[in-house]
Amino acid sequence: MKIHVGFDMAFDCPQPTPMIFMVNVHPSRAADLVTPDSLRITPARAITSYIDGFGNKCTRMLAPAGELRVTSDAIVEDSGLPDHVDLDAEEHAIADLPHDTLVFLLASRYCETDRLMGKAWELFGKTPRGWRRVQAICDFVHSHMEFGYQHAAPRRAATDALTEKRGVCRDFAHLAVTFCRCMNIPARYCTGYLGDIGVPPDPDPMDFSAWFEVFLGGRWHTFDARHNTPRIGRVLVARGRDAADVAISTTFGANTLKRFAVRTDEVIAPAVPPPTTNRSLFGVPLVRRAVQ
Repeated sequence: MKIHVGFDMAFDCPQPTPMIFMVNVHPSRAADLVTPDSLRITPARAITSYIDGFGNKCTRMLAPAGELRVTSDAIVEDSGLPDHVDLDAEEHAIADLPHDTLVFLLASRYCETDRLMGKAWELFGKTPRGWRRVQAICDFVHSHMEFGYQHAAPRRAATDALTEKRGVCRDFAHLAVTFCRCMNIPARYCTGYLGDIGVPPDPDPMDFSAWFEVFLGGRWHTFDARHNTPRIGRVLVARGRDAADVAISTTFGANTLKRFAVRTDEVIAPAVPPPTTNRSLFGVPLVRRAVQ
């Protein structure tokens, strides 16, 4: 299947302002791009791209005083399969974990493992190890918290999410990631596109989504505490320790976000009309396509 992804953002800056964007499809999905996801900048600006320490593609620019518009539009090839489920995926002893997973056991800006360690072991210490333990964490977070865009709060960390029992997808992910790390399971925060493919349409405007990945059984697996069910059509943009590492835009100066729109839709191929059959004067069947 093919998925049409893209966004349209506009900022107003009172003076020239350095900015960093993390909005391209993740390099790990580069081979799936049917069309490029190059950024379109208005007014045109010189940009510099680089890969950060977590493997995400970043774009730097100096925004002019006034309005800056940043858009992208791409087609991505996708398997069309839901998130992989492996009930037999086992936890690793910390001594056996690969070096590059260890950073995802540590506390970070929005994932305060030191504050939630006791609560995590109280809730999940007796759950079966491995996949089922992570699923138990997702089940708890999903049922414990109320989702709502009106609950968005940029400074809310995992401890606040647990106490306030509400938030947006990033808060669900932060709380689940924190609990996993407390249980010695490496967990990393993810952001990207997730459309209403294979599920009833959501009436709210589209937005970038947040989920997380855990390291079990020698590989990373996708989990989603907000939706808490395997989904079709995730298109990764960035990974990190938490939302602080994968901000869509980072600005070094005052600015106002004037427009923000995201799209992610399955590309539906036009229906092929059935053939029509006619016979010639000589009785030879002629097969033709109906004219649309």
